[in-house]
Amino acid sequence: MEGMQRHVVIVAFEGFQLLDLAGPADVFSTASLLVRDGGYRVEVAAVREGPVAAGNGITVTAARALGEIEGPVDTLLVVGGLSVPEHLADRELVGAIARLAAGARRVTSVCNGALLLAEAGLLNGRRATTHWLTAGDLAARYPEVEVDADPIYIEDGKVWTSAGVSSGVDLALALVARDHGHALARNVACGLVVYLHRPGGQSQFSTPMQAMTPRSEPLRELQAYIDLNPAADLSVPALARRAGMSERHFSRVFTEQTGLSPGRYVERSRADTARRLLEVTGHPLDRVARESGFGTPETLYRVFRRHWRISPGDHRRRFQSKENPRCASPSLSTPASPPSTPSGRTR
Repeated sequence: MEGMQRHVVIVAFEGFQLLDLAGPADVFSTASLLVRDGGYRVEVAAVREGPVAAGNGITVTAARALGEIEGPVDTLLVVGGLSVPEHLADRELVGAIARLAAGARRVTSVCNGALLLAEAGLLNGRRATTHWLTAGDLAARYPEVEVDADPIYIEDGKVWTSAGVSSGVDLALALVARDHGHALARNVACGLVVYLHRPGGQSQFSTPMQAMTPRSEPLRELQAYIDLNPAADLSVPALARRAGMSERHFSRVFTEQTGLSPGRYVERSRADTARRLLEVTGHPLDRVARESGFGTPETLYRVFRRHWRISPGDHRRRFQSKENPRCASPSLSTPASPPSTPSGRTR
């Protein structure tokens, strides 16, 4: 496909989630500005040509009706939205998705758009993900699908499915990396100021997501302190002193308001920090253990095995970013070309 634009068709419908469409579209369009050869031609299509209202009330224009698209499609992307369940009975929409998918190089979905792929029979016998709130519904409606609610995105053959809403950006960055290399995906992420290409197998969940937000402002501040200072003394006595409470009262209130005991929250927060360090740095395990608050590689290993049934080394081999996580500096306003001298400094 060198020198040619890849045709991306994004399927929209009344009540779709706008970010499911806008996020990937901006990734593809930014990549097209930076890539030397080819790029992407993004087209929004719906059952009927014309305006399509998103769930938040903003209207976009479908350039063509799905039935009018005859040429080869490189990437078919089906968005999600709260209205997806009511569209599962739309034979025209589901039939058009099935027809275009048959000739597409790859088929993708964002959020509960996976339900539309499943309704079209495209996920039978495949492993797939979706928004964690929708995973149960996907599994119940379509028992032929192997549903995994944890990863940000999953690739199974030519079908890629992603988790909720913002994970569509991660999915699109992964597609760009597959097409044009990790360096371009990294620069697109930097240009859009988004997290640098999270690995697909990374969990949708982090410790702050798993824990409830405390009602008490001092406890909310303490929760943030824990997450930002994993190598500090985070023992119950030290945290209780910081919160201005007795140890017994602190443990009771923290557990009641977060759903996790202080010790469990600290361990999970440190584990999340260690996981990020393994994914985006080349630090040796003893440094990762120190900076994440575990102290020794042995403790780090035990925690990883307990939480994810995998060793820290195996996690790094599976999920570490393949490129140095720093942004290059090509302009986002013009296509990148090989400069004779550096055009700017990397940060």
